[in-house]
Amino acid sequence: MSPVPSRRRRPLLAALTALLAAVALVAPPGPARAADPLLSQGRPTTASSTENAGTPASNATDGDAGTRWSSAFADPQWIQVDLGATAAVSRVSLAWEGAYARAYQVQTSTDGATWTTVFSTTSGDGGTDDLTVSGTGRYVRVYGTARATGYGYSLWEFQVYGSTGGGSGCDTATNAAQGRPATASSTENAGTPASAAVDGNPGTRWASAAADPQWLRIDLGSVRTVCRVVLSWEAAYARAYQIQTSTDGATWTTVYGTTTGDGGTDTVTVTGTGRYLRVYGTARATGYGYSLWEVAVNTTGGGTIPGGGPLGPNVITFDPSMSAATIQGQLDTVFRTQESNQFGTQRYALMFKPGDYSGINAQIGFYTSIMGLGRNPGDVRIHGDVTVDAGWFNGNATQNFWRSASNMQVFPSAGFTRWAVSQAAPFRRMDIQGDLNLAPNGYGWASGGYIADSRVTGIVQPYSQQQWYTRDSNVGGYLNAVWNVTNSGVVGAPATSFPNPPYTTLAQTPVSRDVPYLYLDAAGAYQVFVPSTRTNASGASWLGGSTAGTSIPLSQFYVARPGDSAATINAALTQGLNLLFTPGVYAVDQTIAVNRPGTVVLGIGYPTLVPQNGVVPMTVADVDGVRLAGLLFDAGAVNSPVLLQVGPAGSSARHAANPTSIQDVFFRIGGAHAGKATTSLVVNQDDALIDHIWAWRGDHGTGIGWTVNTADTGLIVNGDNVTALGLFVEHYQKHEVIWNGENGRTIFFQNELPYDPPNAAAWTNGSRVGYAAFKVADSVTSFEGWGMGSYCYFNVDPTIAAYHAFEAPTRSGVRFHDLLTVSLGGNGSITHVVNDTGAAAQGTATVPVNVVSYP
Repeated sequence: MSPVPSRRRRPLLAALTALLAAVALVAPPGPARAADPLLSQGRPTTASSTENAGTPASNATDGDAGTRWSSAFADPQWIQVDLGATAAVSRVSLAWEGAYARAYQVQTSTDGATWTTVFSTTSGDGGTDDLTVSGTGRYVRVYGTARATGYGYSLWEFQVYGSTGGGSGCDTATNAAQGRPATASSTENAGTPASAAVDGNPGTRWASAAADPQWLRIDLGSVRTVCRVVLSWEAAYARAYQIQTSTDGATWTTVYGTTTGDGGTDTVTVTGTGRYLRVYGTARATGYGYSLWEVAVNTTGGGTIPGGGPLGPNVITFDPSMSAATIQGQLDTVFRTQESNQFGTQRYALMFKPGDYSGINAQIGFYTSIMGLGRNPGDVRIHGDVTVDAGWFNGNATQNFWRSASNMQVFPSAGFTRWAVSQAAPFRRMDIQGDLNLAPNGYGWASGGYIADSRVTGIVQPYSQQQWYTRDSNVGGYLNAVWNVTNSGVVGAPATSFPNPPYTTLAQTPVSRDVPYLYLDAAGAYQVFVPSTRTNASGASWLGGSTAGTSIPLSQFYVARPGDSAATINAALTQGLNLLFTPGVYAVDQTIAVNRPGTVVLGIGYPTLVPQNGVVPMTVADVDGVRLAGLLFDAGAVNSPVLLQVGPAGSSARHAANPTSIQDVFFRIGGAHAGKATTSLVVNQDDALIDHIWAWRGDHGTGIGWTVNTADTGLIVNGDNVTALGLFVEHYQKHEVIWNGENGRTIFFQNELPYDPPNAAAWTNGSRVGYAAFKVADSVTSFEGWGMGSYCYFNVDPTIAAYHAFEAPTRSGVRFHDLLTVSLGGNGSITHVVNDTGAAAQGTATVPVNVVSYP
């Protein structure tokens, strides 16, 4: 922006005039509530426009009086904040920059579409407007209609104060039932489902069969204290009914009953506690069934954070009715942004509704997930291509990180799908009707990847891929293998023949499950499917019928968006909601604590959690069945002791029947910015399942250096009976992996030792040069690993000779199969493979040293 007029301070008389104007324009507010909290800070904020990239809408709600939002130089303009829940708004404070509004309104809305004006002025004079208002809404908007200067509108801070219910009184502003899962004893027809009574739309209704008794049940998500229920009856109302509560959905307590109902709207004051509320009709007033337009439930002791909601602007959804040209245009726009955007902040999820799509080529760049929204892969059929290539990097695919494809059937235009990726690029629940080429065009370098629960009807063609892991899939065969191709539970995989050719094959995967995923049900509503655990699995889970598991409606998830605070996320988890992170970067200023058994924490489009001030960004309690999937933890500038901790220290409960899983969860130290974290992932919980992680201390990008992006260890396993499927851990400064738990299993491990030790003395462990990449603790009596490789590339001091890559106690219960070490181009060496066994990996030929079994 060009120089602006100096910010002026408001005279006392003008302030009084504006306050009187506000009082005249709105109904008199209730008693002042001096303790009403600030609701807007850090909340998602959008605007009609921004002057430039340095003045985004989020600056007005960041709590920093030195940053600002500014708009384009035109009328009208607006800025809007999403409070996350319906609130009783009592005060709005606007700190204008020199480019202020002469005329503007403050408005509230429950849905972000229909607005109510709670303050208006045509004589604004800048400075700070501290406005007492009375309004209700989840969204609050400042709507400017006349600028005071030739510039746009500009706000240092936009603050909204109010209450979402947290006191002892009845929170009548928040409907705890809206959008919650609802079921009924019956429905009259498909057009009158139970969900229509809690959708917030007074034009839709639930109607039952014409019989007595009938009931409508609502799951509030957590145990709540219910203080009021509002029933909006259609003409087919109840003469006699009860309102009941339950903590478990089985045993019910009646909190209200009548035998003289007269229809219309019943506003009933009640006292009851429960997670579930039921309207139980025993006598109809007409010959029809029971019919309710809406059921509203009000609670005390805390406001309800709503579940569900929009997935945000970076989730792009495609429909079969769209033209191929329209779809291709949107795909190309995203790819142009993301093709070489290795360390940018943009994130995208590309979602295809069930149906057929023809003539498209979806090229997938950084931080982009492409996914089908069907229940099974064959529900979304791509007659065209889903492609990853490496033209942006001159045909070298070794940096094609952070992208994914899932839940689609592809009929490739040239008979093969090219998926030339390296780490953190999962390929899940894909059905490729043809060959799968894992190399870039021109057969340039590529550095390892991961496939699960998929089918390739043709041949998997690794070509230049150094290592690769596939599990629980069906393939038509393999063309070749470079250093090691590992398969577990893959029908059609070649038998073990390591090291010539270098295949490692397990007929079954001992324990596995696929990641939770979004899909659309028959009514077009989002659900999250949670696959069941499989033991001794072989082949894709969906080929013999739908994958076993359960569905959770999106209304039972808090849909997190960039700008949401960790406090809000924790409140949602405490309330009983699951968690869906939408694409974007999240600043985490306190630990996100996952404490409820069975909680699903799912990310789409590579949501990235950055800890602030050295906090631990996420922990999981010692509870059953937590599912963590699709997250990227990016270390902050201040050292965090750990980025993800699963189970507190000393965890001892068994979880074999329902383990916690960590799937497609990635860790980064440096690259996007200077970051520090002592350990990336600590697993203290017994029976946990680690299914595809990449823990990476950056070797390129921003904030890279031996004393800059410091990190000791990628993974520490302290729990017993932990299974790891697909470990990618690289460049840490001490042991990359430390395994302290008993009865552990690892199928596939890919590692590069740190590139940048300045010299041998700086990287010495006791009397030995270097730290083993994979360290099984001396106390462990039972462990087994298959298909594990470690490379060295000491580009700062190529004279370094690491002593060994694998270190373990020598006893019969600790076993390794198919190990390898490699010196990349002769930049340093590794003297032994495991303990004192194996020849030195050295020389410029880049030929692996193999150990088939140990001991």
